[in-house]
Amino acid sequence: MEFGPRPILEAEGCVLAHSTRTGTATFKKGRVLSADDIKTLQQAGVSTVTVACLAADDLNENLAADRIARAANGGGLISDPPFTGRVNLYAEQAGVLVIDRQAVDAMNRIDPAITIATLPEYARVLAGRMVATAKIIPFAAPARFVAEAEERISGALKVAPFKARRVGLIATRLPHLKPSTMDKTRRVLEARLAASGSTILSEERVDHREEAVAEAMAKLAGQGADFLILFGASAVVDRKDILPAAIERAGGAVEQFGMPVDPGNLLMIGTYEGLPVIGAPGCARSPKENGFDWVLDRKLAGLEVTAHDITGMGVGGLLMEIGTRPQPREVKTVPDKPKIGAIILAAGKSSRMGGPNKLLAELDGKTLVRHAVEAAQDADLVQTILVTGHMADRIEAEISDYGIDVVHNPDFAEGMAGSIGAGMEALDPSVDAVLILLADMPRITSETLKGMIGSYADSPNALIVTATAEGKRGNPVLWDKRFFDALKTLRGDIGARHLIAENPEFVLEHEIGAAARLDLDTPEALEQAGGRLSDR
Repeated sequence: MEFGPRPILEAEGCVLAHSTRTGTATFKKGRVLSADDIKTLQQAGVSTVTVACLAADDLNENLAADRIARAANGGGLISDPPFTGRVNLYAEQAGVLVIDRQAVDAMNRIDPAITIATLPEYARVLAGRMVATAKIIPFAAPARFVAEAEERISGALKVAPFKARRVGLIATRLPHLKPSTMDKTRRVLEARLAASGSTILSEERVDHREEAVAEAMAKLAGQGADFLILFGASAVVDRKDILPAAIERAGGAVEQFGMPVDPGNLLMIGTYEGLPVIGAPGCARSPKENGFDWVLDRKLAGLEVTAHDITGMGVGGLLMEIGTRPQPREVKTVPDKPKIGAIILAAGKSSRMGGPNKLLAELDGKTLVRHAVEAAQDADLVQTILVTGHMADRIEAEISDYGIDVVHNPDFAEGMAGSIGAGMEALDPSVDAVLILLADMPRITSETLKGMIGSYADSPNALIVTATAEGKRGNPVLWDKRFFDALKTLRGDIGARHLIAENPEFVLEHEIGAAARLDLDTPEALEQAGGRLSDR
């Protein structure tokens, strides 16, 4: 591939490196220049353009990225269509992401132009979560390098799906341990099992003695448990302590005690009559992520976890300050008058409308985008941000009299996530929570938003408040500040759905009726709602 400035008359068939405007026409970066394009640019006075000209053995960026993503898929993954040299891979169902790290590293070292990036190894993912992205950095890559990349990355990524398991729970008692604490422990474990469809077959609460635990293990195995989880009333501090001794007394074996993950140091694994046994550390009584989650998730996905695996968890095993999960699990504190901001997403292309921008369509005498802005303006918010993209000038002009903050997302065509990120970057750092609204939902009112804010302020656990229509989740969604960093780093066109799915214990559903799922994406839907496309 040759890259650089070139006379306009010699640029036909080359890829435009930078977006170029000529009066009312815009030629976007990545466009393959045709003879008509050359003529238009020349008439506009453009004499030189910066382009990338592919060699005979080069592959277009989209084709190359697609081939690499397909090769990497070892099962349980789906991909979106290639766009600007990128293909994203998503989990087809909930499970654990399994990565051949050596294969990924080997592919990434073929040539800097060819890359693939993934979530961490053994990450727990829900259906629809983006797990990897294949990206060709320039506009093309040599075919021989792409072929080599396909070979090296072949089958390197897969999602091992969760399987519904019947878990036998054994909890020991001592005088100091309150029954309410044991009840909470069970509820926290049930929440951990929920994503996999697993259930607690039965719980045995027994005295903190070897023989009592051994008898409970035999009883649960006889009832058909798929594996056993042991919670001790007192922490296991040695391999000869009550719980490991009970496993051996029952005829089982302790495979590993202790792990280089904090919190989670005192975890134990073993086997009993062919069943996996996990001795839970004390920190597993809390929903905060710890080493127990790492082992439990793999077990629920049918993956083997050996002593060698556990002793290899030290790098990345310091979980005292976790970026996305632990902070939302801390105690919620909300001021008496929380500062709430709003981000209105108004960047889309309205492709299903057949040409016109639906945000300029009129309903009840005003455009859809004005409906959204007025709802936010009347909801006592400290800041309202409108994110533009497609037809940015027209959209901004339509709401210019409101005096709200406007942010442009130049990469709006790549998906909703970029617009959310652009809005989040402009958000005042003093804001306690943010409402994210879609600009094409005209039945969302200021009263709707005030109601969601009230639900957020009144609930001790709600860090996410999502509007629903007869129990089905829709929009808008309110996010506590503990999710702001995660919202800033979203990628692709799936928005923040996976964050909602991964934090069910902090989601509050706020029923608002049909307005939460009103879809005005087509002319027919708009007409049925009583609206019309603007003459403008």
